[in-house]
This record gives sequence, structure tokens and C-alpha cells, in this order.
Amino acid sequence: MSKIVFFCIPASGHTNPTIGVVRELVNRGHQVWYYSFEPFREKLEAAGAKFVSCDGCDRELHLTPEEGTKVGKDMAFSIKILVDSTLALDEMVCRHMEELRPDCIVADSMAVWGKAAAMKLHIPFVSSTTTFAFNRHSAKIMKQSLSQVFGMIFSMPRINQDMERLKAAGYPVGSFLDLIQNDESVNTVVYTSREFQPCAETFPENYAFVGPSIRSAQENWLKSRRKTVYVSMGTVNNRMKKLYKNCIKAFKDSEYDVIMSIGDLTGVEELGKIPENFTVKNRVDQIAVLQAADIFLSHCGMNSVNESLYFGVPLVCFPQTAEQGGVARRVRQLEAGVFLKNDRPKELRKAVESVLGDEKYRRNALIISESFKRSGGAKTAAEAILRVAKG
Repeated sequence: MSKIVFFCIPASGHTNPTIGVVRELVNRGHQVWYYSFEPFREKLEAAGAKFVSCDGCDRELHLTPEEGTKVGKDMAFSIKILVDSTLALDEMVCRHMEELRPDCIVADSMAVWGKAAAMKLHIPFVSSTTTFAFNRHSAKIMKQSLSQVFGMIFSMPRINQDMERLKAAGYPVGSFLDLIQNDESVNTVVYTSREFQPCAETFPENYAFVGPSIRSAQENWLKSRRKTVYVSMGTVNNRMKKLYKNCIKAFKDSEYDVIMSIGDLTGVEELGKIPENFTVKNRVDQIAVLQAADIFLSHCGMNSVNESLYFGVPLVCFPQTAEQGGVARRVRQLEAGVFLKNDRPKELRKAVESVLGDEKYRRNALIISESFKRSGGAKTAAEAILRVAKG
């Protein structure tokens, strides 16, 4: 029996892919501790993990909704959050790891406090990557706009100051890239398939492309006889009232049924009268909805795209960050969806009609779906972790 510790950031898109892996490890008789945050306690304990709350030590990750929208868009702000959190958790994490002496630490690629503890205490380490694996080859798909490049240049003094804070605390970091990427010697579990991963042939064998870990639906969502359009901008950067109103203008009284998940930052009443062919909620069971949908208008977070393609649902891509833009470009490259030029009603309707009117998009989404299902999911991820834990 192995003792395995997980670390993750308080984000559904980073936590949810690991839950099936935790359950698989526990079912095989291994002990799992999971360092996370109170909103995730129930689902992690239900998977069999021993939950360890980070909330008391880490005020930095209790972001306001406004601050949450900056994560991923503002590099300097994102790095500051990671550094503040690492330093805040340092004493508790290192003390607990010295007492527990786990056989392996599994840390989300953004939960750098887990990686740092493994390095300090010489504990075998696995990186859990819920986005595309990153190297100099795959980086080409994560293109940045001119404004993002200039933003990075002007942010470097603040980023370097935060790096100095980490170095002063004894962390072996050279630059901010040490926080957000792994070198190719690091054992890594990637929650997508080799077929969907850009430049997969450039990654070594210690990168396990396991496909997405898809939970079971918690509701039943009946499939309509008409084409169903699903709209969601994810759980973080979703204050997009203009987009939601334009969707209503584009598809009210149309031949489509529309399911729109608007997040907690916008009230349904703010959108005015809801047409009869619309279902608008703050939250839906996305897994259930995707099994009834014909097309997904998405921000293209990796988790949402993986779930959509797993069920063979093509996409209209409307990314809001550089990372989401990279995922969207891969979707377009494999012809499993199209980009939305802007959120005007005419463009919304044009994009949806172009995908639903050409069978190749659905066909290519199903090809990617098959690659996901061949990759092994939680079982393959657990085996990769156990190989590291057992040396």
C-alpha cells in the first residue's frame, strides 16, 4: 500500500479531472491525502481521499469575483497569487510532509507549493497537467497577441520581484517559467490524448497522456427532437451579460433549443424576458447537458473542451485567455469546431449554422472522442502514479 498526496488549486477545471484518479487509487487499497480548499471537500471525501484544508493558511487564494477574472489574463497578478500562496502554505505543507513521508506527491501544474515540497524533501513527484503539455514545440500553438506581449514586458519587474521573494525563502527557482512549466524529466500525467495534444511526438515516455477523466452525469437531460445549442463560458471568467443577451437575440424563436449556463456573476433576471426555446440557469450539470447537445459555444477551457469532445460535440470557440486560445486553435486545426469572430447576434448565428451545417465537424469530434476513450483515463493515470510511488 502506497501513501500518495495530491495538491491542487481551488479551481474546478483543475480538480475535477483528478477525482476519478483518486477514486481509482483508493479502490486499489492505497491511501490518498488531498490538500485543497473547502468548496471541494465533499467531492474529494466522496472519492475516498483524506481531505486536508488549506483555507486557514492561505488567505491569498480567497479571491473576489473581480480578482478571479484576472487570473490567466494578467500574468503578473497570476504569478503573485502563486508566490503568495506558496509562501503562505510553506510551513504547514513541509511539516506535514516530513511527518507523513508519502511515497509520492502529485501536484497540479499550478499548485507549485506541492512541487516545491517534493523538491525540498526529496519525495518522488508527478505533475498533474489539466491543460496541454508544454514544451518549446507545443508552445507555438499558445500564441500571444501584441497587447499580451507588451503586457508581459511591462509586468516583468513585478514578476522578478516575486521570484526574489521565493529565492529568499529557499526555493530553487530561476525564473517565473520554473513555476508554470516542467522540464521533460518530470513524470507527468496529462488529461488528454496524444492525438489531441499538439506535438505529442516531441514528449518522452514519462509523459502519460491518459485522456480526460469524465465523471458520471448527476442528472438526466432529455435530448430534444430539435438541434440543441449549449452555451457556457465556464466557472471563472463568465461575467459576460452582453454575450448572453446577444445569444437571446440570435436564437430566440429559432429552430434551435438553447441551454445557457451563465455562472454566478450574472443574474437570470438581468437578461430580460427569456424566450420559450431557452433554458437559462446559473449552473447546470454540464456532463448531462453535453449528452443532449448538438453544439457547444464555449470559452474553450481545457476541461470543457475535453468534455465536449468526449461526447462527440463540436464547438464554437470564444476564448478569453491565451491558454484558452491555444486550446481553441487546436480544435480548429483538427476541424472539430470554428472560432467566433465576435459576439454580435449575426456572427453567433453564422458560426452555429456553419458547424451544424457541415457533418465534418461532428465526425472529427467523434474521432477525437475515440482517441480519448482509448487513452485509459483514471486507470492509466493511477498506474503512472504508482510506478513513480513504487520507484
